[in-house]
Formats: sequence, C-alpha cells, structure tokens
Amino acid sequence: MKPFIYDYSLEELQEWAVEQGEPAFRGGQIFDWLYVKRVNSFEEMTNLSKRLREQLDEQFAFVTLNEITKYESKDGTVKFLFGLHDDHAIETVIMKHNYGNSICVTTQVGCKVGCTFCASTLGGLKRNLTAGEIVAQVVQAQKILDPRGERVSSIVIMGTGEPFENYEETMKFLRIMIHEKGLNIGQRHITVSTSGIVPNIYKFADEDTQINLAISIHAPNDALRSKLMPVNRRFPFDDVMESLRYYIAKTGRRVSFEYALIGGVNDRPEHAEELAQVLKNMLCHVNLIPVNHVPERKYVRTSRNDIFQFQRILAEKGINVTIRREQGHDIAAACGQLRAKHMESGAR
Repeated sequence: MKPFIYDYSLEELQEWAVEQGEPAFRGGQIFDWLYVKRVNSFEEMTNLSKRLREQLDEQFAFVTLNEITKYESKDGTVKFLFGLHDDHAIETVIMKHNYGNSICVTTQVGCKVGCTFCASTLGGLKRNLTAGEIVAQVVQAQKILDPRGERVSSIVIMGTGEPFENYEETMKFLRIMIHEKGLNIGQRHITVSTSGIVPNIYKFADEDTQINLAISIHAPNDALRSKLMPVNRRFPFDDVMESLRYYIAKTGRRVSFEYALIGGVNDRPEHAEELAQVLKNMLCHVNLIPVNHVPERKYVRTSRNDIFQFQRILAEKGINVTIRREQGHDIAAACGQLRAKHMESGAR
C-alpha cells in the first residue's frame, strides 16, 4: 500500500520534492494545499506541474475516512464512526464550546490498556494508527467546519487507544498540527491524555513543548487502581506519580488528573481524602468525570450529591478541582461506545 501523504511533515515533503528534481519550496506548496486549502486530491494542486501531480498520485495516497455513522447531540456534539482502508473503524468527536470547536481524536484501533469501566478496550487492540490517520481526523473535522466559517481551535487526544503506546506517531501528528504553515493549532490548546506509560511520560517531559498533559488516574492508591486499570500492574501508581513530579519540575507545567467517579467503587469520602493527600503540593488540576454507563460493564454512575461531596473535599484540601461538563451524553459519545455497537454487528 502507498504511504499516506498526511504522514509527511513539511520538511519531509521538501526533501521529497528535491529528490524528484524539484526545488524544496514545492514541498511547502504541497503542505499548503493539504492544510490551508485542504484539497481532496493531488489533481487539485494546480500550481504544481502535471508531472509532479502524477508523481504524487503514484507515490502517495490520501487517508480515506469513510463515514459509517454520524450522531449529532442536542448540545452540538457530533460523533463520527469512520471506516479505514482495512475495514477497521475509529471514532472522532467534534465538541462545540463557548470558546470554539474542540476535536477528540483516536490514536489506535481498539486499546489494550484494559480499563474496566471503558468501552474502548472491548475487543482489545487491533493496530496503531499512523500519524497521517490521526491527522486526517482533524483535517476532516476542519473541512466539516469550513462552510460555517469556523475552525478547529483545540484538540484533545482522548479518543480510543493509549497515545503513549503509539508514541512516535502521536508526536509526529502533534508536530504537524502545531506547524505555523499548516493548521497552526496553538500548543496550549492541545491536550494529550495517557493512562500512565511511565517511560514515555519522562520522554514527553523532555520534548520541550507547551502541549498539555493529562493523566487518567481514577484511584488514589495502587491496589484500587490495579483493579480498575490493569496497566497499573505494568506501571505502578508510585512510579506514575514520580514521573509526573519529574514532568512538572522539568516543564513548570500543570498536570491534569482525570478521575472517573464510579458509584460505590472509588467515589467515597475516604477516597477523596486519600487523593487529596497524594496530590498535596503538586502543580495539578483534578477533572472529575461521572462515569458513562457501558452496557458490557457493571459499574453505575455516582449520585449527584456524592459527586459534589467528592469535589468539596478536594477543594477544602486545597486541590484545584472541577467537574467535567458532559457532552454528547445522548449519542453515546464516550470513548469506544459507538465502535462497540458497530463491532456487535460483526464488523471490525
């Protein structure tokens, strides 16, 4: 199969142009067609010679995202199930906020992390996405917004999969997204979320970026976290916390902790007290997430009163904490839910 054109950075496209006997700036023109003009074919790149367009067509392919299903929520959230070239399916979500449009992208087909409350892990990991397949999700979203005169203003890498298990492709995707000659998404408007892949937290800390880091923590101690997140057996709680302290010290940036509240499991006052102790004096923020009910799982949502009690305990202990605003609740917008339904039909 031909490589995807979106897999290539500006510098790589410039190198490719030179290899074809063209000046390097031709690579910049290709990059502009992809991300500023957002064409759908090489034939549309009209300031390139016919020969060069034919060479592009011979050597590269556009990522094809076939829309299988689209659900629109009354709150403006739009969730897509896209089919890939190999018949696998991935989810992408566009969320409308008062500050602009945010897109949640997927980095893997399926997931092997195994969080017991998440639909993404159903069926396990099928494969990693290439950087270009991740890029294509953002480009597709931007094309949808173009007729409205709107743009993708922020990106969250919180869709299906573990970005730090697909680290190199995720980082290449990020570098393409923030490039000033492309979509030019501000680094501080991008958040990458990990379940705690310790070696790559250290690596990310050394990348010297302004991109935000979020950690799915979901428990205040090692024993409970291992029950909820099997990945904790590979990368124990204390090691995760130590890597985050390194990240904060190295970057001076705040870490966001994502904490899914599960009724009767990790949402008791004693859990809040313990979490506050663990996070004491850390430069961090806690985002409480009322867990979405997944039919294949047995967990239930925390009651409204218990959510506010948990928040209050953390706040009283000096922890910066918010409750995530729910979006797309009426369209199964939580990670993996749409794909799980699709897989029930025998699809991939």
